[in-house]
Amino acid sequence: QVQLVESGGGLVQAGGSLRLSCAASGSIFSIAAMGWYRQAPGKQRELVAVITSDGNRNYAYSVKGRFTISRDNAKNTVYLQMNSLKPEDTAVYYCNAAVIAYPERNTLDAWGQGTLVTVSS
Repeated sequence: QVQLVESGGGLVQAGGSLRLSCAASGSIFSIAAMGWYRQAPGKQRELVAVITSDGNRNYAYSVKGRFTISRDNAKNTVYLQMNSLKPEDTAVYYCNAAVIAYPERNTLDAWGQGTLVTVSS
């Protein structure tokens, strides 16, 4: 069993910054890609950023240059530094990880419970 626990959401004014964290725990052999998704009210969940185990990063066009994804493999943790936040960034942010789990070493698609980010204008 694998759990992802997010932290760092909250209320911030436009132009401000927040840093999200997501720690994975449980029967983890290794973790391939880790990423952040978000879902705004009335909209579908969308990819924000993803990082592979060797550090390759991809971002949604809407957050390029403002958000930075990083990970600490020793801690099984992924971060999302969000700068220059805009009201349209308001959403529930979800952590996702492709986890190779013990004992079968099968790949699990794990999700966190979500953390709310609200950006006021």
